[in-house]
Amino acid sequence: MIQEIYPHRFNNQYIAGKQLEENDFILHYNGKSLLLKVCGDELKLPTKKDFLNGSGLTEATFLFTLDTVSCFLIWDEPAADPSRFIYKELSFFRTTNQKEIAWISLAGFHLKSWYTEHRFCGACGTKTHHKSDERAMICPDCGSVFYPKISPAIIVAIICNDKLLLANNTNFAQDWYSLIAGYVDIGETLEETVIREVKEEVGLDVKNIRYYKSQPWPLSGSEMVGFIAEADEHQPISIDNKEIAKAAWFSRENLPNHPTNVSIAGELIEKFEKGELR
Repeated sequence: MIQEIYPHRFNNQYIAGKQLEENDFILHYNGKSLLLKVCGDELKLPTKKDFLNGSGLTEATFLFTLDTVSCFLIWDEPAADPSRFIYKELSFFRTTNQKEIAWISLAGFHLKSWYTEHRFCGACGTKTHHKSDERAMICPDCGSVFYPKISPAIIVAIICNDKLLLANNTNFAQDWYSLIAGYVDIGETLEETVIREVKEEVGLDVKNIRYYKSQPWPLSGSEMVGFIAEADEHQPISIDNKEIAKAAWFSRENLPNHPTNVSIAGELIEKFEKGELR
């Protein structure tokens, strides 16, 4: 999956007071695109020293560490030579072989979005500032503290004998299918969310719900919690026509286009295809 970047090491520990140095990586976003350095056929994360006199790097926020190198979010647009740098849309993570850069770009985007959304206090409207001892924004007026937002969501592989239920979301291309997924609601357990989301989206009752594994998904600020469940294929499928456009049972031999194993959905589908999903 996308966060599995071994032998590289990702450390999200916040280091208070860390200052940007010449060899540190910098991440600058333009919408959903990241500024990267072009090195032949490869892309690299730029460092401070790649920009003359640190031009444009007036405001830097420490994010995390890749291997032993600190990574900083740069807010002001650096003066980048277009022959040496390129803005790459974050969707490149789905196809690149440079998994460590793909993961860093997504994790950084998650934090950048959170910082942007918490420039002002949600309780009283005062401009916030970064806490000095941890990754959190604090209001100097009312004292409210805001930590990075992570939204829990379930994703479930529903099986029956040798078939897997897949759905075409209304936001997908017509021939693209994936698993049922949805956000956890107030007061719900994860298992209750599985039951509710499946019932709402495709009208099925599920049983034998068991945990698979989890995956951070920075693009939506989510923690995807994977499950496997069973359902009787003779139940009528009743799609909600809001989130789901089509849904059907598929055998291993005729799976439609679906996500790759960079995502937990793709990994679950791949395991089903190999006969490893139980």
